[in-house]
Amino acid sequence: MNAPFELKDKVVVIIGGISGIGEAIARRFVLAGAKLVIAGINALDQDLQSLDALYIHADVTDELSLSELMAITFERFGKIDVLVNCAGSTNGYSTIMESKKDEYEANFSVNALGTALSMKHAVPYMPRGSSIINIASVSGTQGVPYLGALASSKWAVLGITQTAALELGSKQIRVNAVCPTSVDTPRAYAKGGEPQLRMERRSIPMGRIAQPEEVAAVVHFLASEDSSFVNGQSIGVDGGFSVGMSIEAYNQLAQ
Repeated sequence: MNAPFELKDKVVVIIGGISGIGEAIARRFVLAGAKLVIAGINALDQDLQSLDALYIHADVTDELSLSELMAITFERFGKIDVLVNCAGSTNGYSTIMESKKDEYEANFSVNALGTALSMKHAVPYMPRGSSIINIASVSGTQGVPYLGALASSKWAVLGITQTAALELGSKQIRVNAVCPTSVDTPRAYAKGGEPQLRMERRSIPMGRIAQPEEVAAVVHFLASEDSSFVNGQSIGVDGGFSVGMSIEAYNQLAQ
């Protein structure tokens, strides 16, 4: 029996693994023994350069770039056991009536289309027992005011995840999604997102947003053979946000 959550000799591609959630996943996976490929559009920072990982420049909005990423990984390692789609865009904080077309296009091109195309080009190199994990969002499970462009793209990620789980199940390739709240990374503090953070900290039953390591832990479980019968699921890492508001927020509204 293998050690719990062991990833020894597993070839893992993390798209968007350069910072934030992706960086936390990369660090955790290296400790678990994975052969790691980190892909992204920016160069590795000095801290990540010390990891035992192969860096490949890739742009999820460019299908050829994704195809080349998977082909290079296969040439180097002979397979892809785990694909983590962590590249993301949070473009625009505005109402549906105020949202601009380019906000939708920016979110969909990275979050939805990038996820779909990366799976398309990775699957031919994935053996039986492989796992795909897509980073979605709690905004993909419910409506969120001022985040229509983001939420609609994350709902699309969940639809892609469920469809792929059905189509790839006979190949014994599992596809799941992880749905966090805002995560304590620089992206969460982007200009325009301050009201979202204040709302979440008051409404989330645990009174805070997620830490990147907490998201990485769930991704690690889904990547490992310990989750061998988990398929087509959307797992919240949201402190209870998806089940209702905190009692403090409830009492404030009830007054």
